[in-house]
Amino acid sequence: MQSPSDHAEQLGPDSGPIELQDDLEGDTLREECGVFGIFGHPEAAAITALGLHALQHRGQEACGIVTFDGSRFHSERRLGLVGDTFSRREVIERLPGTVAVGHVRYSTTGATILRNVQPLFAELNAGGFAVGHNGNLTNGLSLRRELVRNGAMMQSTTDTEVILHLVAQSKRSHFVDRFIEALRAIEGAYSLVALTNKKLVGARDPLGIRPLVLGDLDGRPILTSETCALDMIGAKYVRDIEPGEIIVFDEEGAHTHKPFPPKPPRPCIFEYIYFSRPDSIVGGRSVYEVRKAFGAQLARESHPDIDVVVPVPDSGVPAAVGYSQYSGVPFELGIIRNHYVGRTFIQPTQSVRELGVRMKHSANRAAIEGKRIILIDDSLVRGTTSKKIVRMMRDAGAREVHFRLASPPILYPDYYGIDLPDRGGLLAATHTLEEMREIIGADSLAFLSIDGMYRAMGYPGGRDPANPKFADHCFTGAYPTHLTDHSETEPQPRQLSLLAEAS
Repeated sequence: MQSPSDHAEQLGPDSGPIELQDDLEGDTLREECGVFGIFGHPEAAAITALGLHALQHRGQEACGIVTFDGSRFHSERRLGLVGDTFSRREVIERLPGTVAVGHVRYSTTGATILRNVQPLFAELNAGGFAVGHNGNLTNGLSLRRELVRNGAMMQSTTDTEVILHLVAQSKRSHFVDRFIEALRAIEGAYSLVALTNKKLVGARDPLGIRPLVLGDLDGRPILTSETCALDMIGAKYVRDIEPGEIIVFDEEGAHTHKPFPPKPPRPCIFEYIYFSRPDSIVGGRSVYEVRKAFGAQLARESHPDIDVVVPVPDSGVPAAVGYSQYSGVPFELGIIRNHYVGRTFIQPTQSVRELGVRMKHSANRAAIEGKRIILIDDSLVRGTTSKKIVRMMRDAGAREVHFRLASPPILYPDYYGIDLPDRGGLLAATHTLEEMREIIGADSLAFLSIDGMYRAMGYPGGRDPANPKFADHCFTGAYPTHLTDHSETEPQPRQLSLLAEAS
C-alpha cells in the first residue's frame, strides 16, 4: 500500500502558528471541529467538500480530505477555509475514489500548523488508516507520553495521533477489534470518522458528548457532525449514532458494535447554546427552536423596562427572537455584523486596536438612538467584546443598555473540545455579578439560570443533580469523565472512569 499523495505538504508547508485577535475575540467561544465521511459515491471528494462547507462554523483554521480509489490513498490538507482549497476543480480531481473522510479544524490541542491538520493518515501493517476527530481526549497527554516511552515517533502535536498509534500497536487480528481496543484506552469526548482500504468507520464516545449523525445519499451512507451538512448535499437524515456506538460500512453493508457498557447520555449543552448551526437538528431537537426557548425563558426570569430587543449577531439572534416574542418588546437589528472581515488584522497602534471591534460590529443608530435597549448574547467568557459593544451602543445614542445572556455563567474550563480559558480567565469565575456589570458598563446584567436552561430544554423540574441530562460542567463543575491529564489542577468527578468500568 502506498502512502497518500499529500499535495498540501508540497503546496502549503508549515508556516508556524496563526495568531488570533484575542483581545477582540476573547468574549466568544471557540468552535470545535467538524467531521464528514461518505462510502461508495463516485464523487466522494466533491460531496465531502460540500459537507465541510456546511460545517465551516465548527472550525475555520484548517481543513482536509482523504480519499481511497481502490489502490491508493490521496490527501489534501490545508490551513484556511474550505472554500480557499476545495472550491478549485483541480484540487478535487487530485482526490479520486468512492470513499472519503473530511475534517474542519479549530485547534484545542496542538498548534495551527500543517502537520496537525486532519484527517491524519498512517500506514499500518494491514494498510492505510485515516482518521478525523471532533472532541478532546482528557488522557491524551498521558497516553502520548507512554507511547513515546515505548518507541512511538509522533509526527504531530494533536491528541488525535494517539488514536493512530493505539490502533497500530494493537495485537488484535481484525481492524475493528484493534479500533475498539484503542477506544477502550482513551477518555474524554470524541466523534470519529475513519477510513481504511475497505471500510468507512464512525465512532461516538460512550457518553455521547460530541455529536455524530448518519445520513443517506441515494443509498450511500454518510457520517457527519450535524444535519445541516446532510441538507447541504440533499441527503436524508437516518438517525443519530448512539453514544458508545461504532458503525462500520464496507461492501457487505453496515455493521454496528457497542463495546461499552451503557451509560446515561451526557451530550454537550453547548451544541444548543452556541456550536451547532441553527438549522441543524441535534438529539431530535431543532437548535433554532431551543435557542428561542432559551430567550423566552430568559424573559421570564429577568425583564427590565425596555423599548427594544437587540441581538448580538449572529449567535444571539434566535434567543433574542424568543425574548422578543415572549416579552412583546419589538425586535430590532441594532447591531450590524460585517461578514467579510478576515480572521487576522494588523493593528499597529493601541488606538487602532480599540477600533478593531467595529470591523465586525457596527451600531444601527436609527434602531437604538434614544431608546432603552436590551442586548441578548449566547454566552460571556472574558467580557472584552461585550464591554466594547455596550460602549458602541451608548456612543450610538442608546439611553439605557441592559445585557442578558441566554446561558448560565461560565465558571469552569472545558476539556472536551471547547477552547475556554482556565478559571482565572473566566469573568464569571472571578467576579461577582455586580462587578461584571460594572466591567462591561451595562445598566443591568443577568444570566439564564441553570434550572431555566433545563426547563427550556423540556425538563419542567429543572436540573436533576443526581441525573443531569447534559454535559453542563462549564456551569456546574460536574465533569462527566475522569480528567487524567488535569487531575492536579481540577477536582476529579465522582464517576468511575469508563475505561475502568469496561475492563
